[in-house]
Amino acid sequence: MRIRYVYSLLLCLLTALSYADQNDPNLDELFKRLRRAPDAVSALPLEEAIWQLWLSHEDPAAANLMTQGIVQMNSGDLPAAVSTFTQLIKLTPEFAEAWNKRATVYYLLGNYEASDADITATLALEPFHFGALSGRGLVYGAQQKFEQARRALHAALEVNPNMLAVKANLEALDSMLRNRSI
Repeated sequence: MRIRYVYSLLLCLLTALSYADQNDPNLDELFKRLRRAPDAVSALPLEEAIWQLWLSHEDPAAANLMTQGIVQMNSGDLPAAVSTFTQLIKLTPEFAEAWNKRATVYYLLGNYEASDADITATLALEPFHFGALSGRGLVYGAQQKFEQARRALHAALEVNPNMLAVKANLEALDSMLRNRSI
């Protein structure tokens, strides 16, 4: 059984190399498996396969801009990353992960309104984007919109029930809200 699972996951990953983005037909099955995963360890390869599909794009120029923006973001050059992801969005406005990456950079810059707007665009293109849903929880938390943050974190866990960081954020938020009401 385990060998068949690994084999089917490998097929999904190989297919991801030839087809790209949030429209990949393999995503439905990956999301079903992700929701049924019994724990975070079992969910991890499914998450990784989904992220690989989301990050991929068949247009080499788009793929290069995605890589460039991620390098800029990871090296702390956030203004350059915003510029690169904006260029990518202009090139491929239907590419959900371009919007999500720019939303992440805006969050890191403290521009929560812009981040939330890009999260809205991401979710319009990929409603099951658990990264965007959890990011929305962080945005709302930073804005002290705590009930909205809770709803966003719960929505992320409906799609991907085994995200430990999201569970921890939700527990911390719930604890804070309980302490506030005392």
